[in-house]
Amino acid sequence: MKYRLVYFLISAVVIGAGLFAYFKWGLNIGIDFKGGTIVEYKFEAEVKEERLKELFAATQLPTNSIQKTSDKTYLVKTESMDSVRNGAVMAYLERNLEMKVEELRFENVGPSIGPDLVKKTFYAMGIAAVLILLWVAIQFRSFKFGISAVLAMFHDSLVLLGSFALLGHFFGAEIDFLFVTAALTILSFSVHDTIVVYDRIRESQKKQGGTLTELANKATTETMVRSLNNSFTIVFMLVALTLLGGTTVKWFAIALLIGTVSGTYSSPFVAVPILVTWDELQRKIKKI
Repeated sequence: MKYRLVYFLISAVVIGAGLFAYFKWGLNIGIDFKGGTIVEYKFEAEVKEERLKELFAATQLPTNSIQKTSDKTYLVKTESMDSVRNGAVMAYLERNLEMKVEELRFENVGPSIGPDLVKKTFYAMGIAAVLILLWVAIQFRSFKFGISAVLAMFHDSLVLLGSFALLGHFFGAEIDFLFVTAALTILSFSVHDTIVVYDRIRESQKKQGGTLTELANKATTETMVRSLNNSFTIVFMLVALTLLGGTTVKWFAIALLIGTVSGTYSSPFVAVPILVTWDELQRKIKKI
């Protein structure tokens, strides 16, 4: 715990960059939230993604994302439009690209995630946080453990949200139903790893005693290899899914990957340092 201020600084920089991106550019909200049109085009020859984005920008049709699905096909998500306007867009593309454009898919979709469902998601996160706090506090007989675990959990949520604000601005990552699923999954993963470290602290406290700082150092050292091995198996799978899973699950896998890395980091380097710092401050206050 000697370098816990460094760990806090790293977290502050990452979260700060994400919050800056969030307030500066916002999130790239997907069709699941606001509805729109999904169109898949096939071109006679390969077209660069940058060129296609320029052409869609010239049509003044608000485009949510343009994803390359193969060498000659693109999946485009735009605001709602009818088949007439789509025909005009195709004619414009053919004229400027000087090649034939074929429509493989045209689908208008409504928002599948309404405001009520979003509110319920936040309510569920709040209820889960309270229950986790109480459960950890009861198990370890201290609210310090519970609150520290919940703060680390929210740390991972902020890292994920900020990361997608950056990815949405620079790479077109969308916030959709799969992102919500990934965010909720990450919460449980983060707390699970934290409890493993806390449990080792409790075991050492019963066997040998000592200050919380000494016990935290020992517990972190003893559980680090286990946590890394466990996380690497997940990371390898998610990297493979990101590279080979296709556009449908690409950002879902990336969200889980960010959450896994953040959760692995936050357990020993956020949750435990918060606990140790809190304990030290509490002891200093008692001495005054």
